[in-house]
Amino acid sequence: MGKGVLEVHLVDAKGLYGNDFLGKLDPFVIVQYRSQERKSSVARDQGRNPRWNEVFKFQINSAASNAQHKLILRILDHDHFSSDDSLGEATIDVTGIISLGAERGTYTQSAAKHSVVLADNTFHGEIKVGFTFTATQVQEDGEEIGGWRYSSFNQ
Repeated sequence: MGKGVLEVHLVDAKGLYGNDFLGKLDPFVIVQYRSQERKSSVARDQGRNPRWNEVFKFQINSAASNAQHKLILRILDHDHFSSDDSLGEATIDVTGIISLGAERGTYTQSAAKHSVVLADNTFHGEIKVGFTFTATQVQEDGEEIGGWRYSSFNQ
C-alpha cells in the first residue's frame, strides 16, 4: 500500500485542559506511529495555547492494501518535580494520506485542527497538524530511490 516517509508538521494547540498551580502549563507532544515515537520540544510557559512548528519524519513500510495507519499524539505537561501530567490525546487516521501519496508520488494535507480528548472521552481543545507523504521510488531492478514512485518499462 505505502512505502515512504510520512512528515508530520506539528503546528500548535488551543484550549488545552489543565491547571498548573506553580505556573503556566509547559506542554509537549509525543507523536507515535506504530512502534516509532518522536517527542516535541517543551513549549515553556505557553499555557493552554502552545506553538511548536516542528516537523517529524516516520518511515512507512506497508505492503498490505487494507492496513490501517493511525497516528497518536499524546499531549503532556512537563513537570520538573513530579511525573508529567496528561493534557489529552488525538488519534488521526492517516491511511488516506499514505494511499494518495503512494498513488501520486507525494501528497500534502495542509494543517488542520483535530480534537483533543481526555481519558474520560471529553473534548478539551484542539491540536493543529499537517502531513506530507512521499513515496519511495522503485525502479524495475528493485532499487529504491527517494522521491516519488513511477513505473518505467524497457521496450
